[in-house]
Amino acid sequence: MFTPFSVYGCSLELLQIGEKGIIIYCKIKDDIVLKKLKSLGVATGTIITLEQQFPSLIVKVGKILLDVEKEVARAIYVRILKN
Repeated sequence: MFTPFSVYGCSLELLQIGEKGIIIYCKIKDDIVLKKLKSLGVATGTIITLEQQFPSLIVKVGKILLDVEKEVARAIYVRILKN
């Protein structure tokens, strides 16, 4: 019937709590938002962990916890890391 498959990449918004991923690219068009994210350590190649989804999306970058807007999370794509 169906061939099993695995998802290796997705937007940051679709990670499950506790999942880690390496940022592979950002589709953010706003230079101000992009510069702010880079200054906080959110850049291509960075490992990021989803800590909380609701009421706000909280991610961990290194030892820093960040509150990320849903629109921004949709524009950040990660390669999911196995735990």
